[in-house]
Amino acid sequence: MLNPDQARDKVEQLVEQARRAGADGADALYLGERSSGVQVRKAELEDVSRSEGEGIGLRVFRGSKSASVSSSDLSDDALSALVERSLAMAGEAPDDPYAGLAPADLLAAPPFAEFDSWDPLEPDPAALKQRALEAEGAALAIKGVTNSSGAGASASGSTVALAISSGFSGAYRATGHSCSATVIAGEGAGMERDYAWHSARHAADLEDSSAIGRRAGERAVARLNPVKIDAGRLPILFDPRVATTLLGHFIGAITGSSVARKSSFLMDKLGGQIFAPGVSIHDDPLRARGLRSRAFDGEGLPVRPMALVDDGILKTWLAESASARQLGISPTGHAIRGVGGAPGAGPSNLYLAAGTASPDALRARFPRCILVTELIGQGVNGVTGDYSRGAAGFLIEHGEMVGPLAEITIASNLIEIFATLEPANDLVFRRGVDSPTLLVPEMTVASA
Repeated sequence: MLNPDQARDKVEQLVEQARRAGADGADALYLGERSSGVQVRKAELEDVSRSEGEGIGLRVFRGSKSASVSSSDLSDDALSALVERSLAMAGEAPDDPYAGLAPADLLAAPPFAEFDSWDPLEPDPAALKQRALEAEGAALAIKGVTNSSGAGASASGSTVALAISSGFSGAYRATGHSCSATVIAGEGAGMERDYAWHSARHAADLEDSSAIGRRAGERAVARLNPVKIDAGRLPILFDPRVATTLLGHFIGAITGSSVARKSSFLMDKLGGQIFAPGVSIHDDPLRARGLRSRAFDGEGLPVRPMALVDDGILKTWLAESASARQLGISPTGHAIRGVGGAPGAGPSNLYLAAGTASPDALRARFPRCILVTELIGQGVNGVTGDYSRGAAGFLIEHGEMVGPLAEITIASNLIEIFATLEPANDLVFRRGVDSPTLLVPEMTVASA
């Protein structure tokens, strides 16, 4: 894996080589990654892994024609062949009036923001093994836990570099540390499984492995002996670990490509009230040590914290340059990409802002409601917003847990869900996408 300076030099050279060979415009992206991990089960080592890889992608333009080619071979001969192949492919590509590099006058300029994403500590396999063993041991120590599906710990690092023929080049790097545990509670047909995990840019920010393990064990035991519930309309509370899926559906509906194809249930809602007053959704690419922080977007445009929803009103689409041209807007600085293919659009550190009521206060409003802690299946229609998913969680009556629920289905429409949901005050930044507990006052519930 190259360091940022080496990676930036490599993509700059590749873009210059493409221009000399006849490209009207070009951009190149380098991605280098290393990862090490340890898996244990029942206190025995199951797997130790170490991987390193790198790739480079070149996108070239000939008029309104373009092509993208990538390679994991960074030798001079391989990159010369990459340039030749990409230009030949572009010559045969169809015309695309919306294709092109980001506008040169909008490109980011150094110095780029720093967000403290690099941890010089790379733990050795023995330290990773100890972390995994501690997590599993804590989980197995919970009364009622009967088996382990394993625990793991990993450490990773990456370098990203981008160069564009219209005058941009930049690079940054990041690290990651993680720990997880998955265990089984109960016996026979009554067994239940659950998990816990945490990831952080710096090892010092990683949650204690024993706490991760205890949470996995407690969650599994809490799911034992599920109760039955009749079909009907009930309030639903989405636990933070599944509430983020609603944000995922929201993002899918506001990406420029979905809107331009007229395949989004929010396509006519820009500037409209789609959430209740007081609800805000933010994207923060510059959060210190954020899991999705970045110095610039996938087209070299500057990034900044942005309110996607403010006081319930949808403020913007997420658009890379191609979909922005289709929509007649400026790109929003949300381009994302890999080494192959054209950029798409997506958020960085995304979160729904906390509300004012505690989760307990939300539960206490209703004589009966359901706390959903797991979602199953993909029953969401991005065109109509129709929503129907398998779920598991807990039945709550008069604010108190009655018992776990398994094999239920919850259904509604995302337009109605968004318009009525209320966030609790328990937002914690732990992932790349974060949400507090979310209350949806009414959904259809059915038993499987």
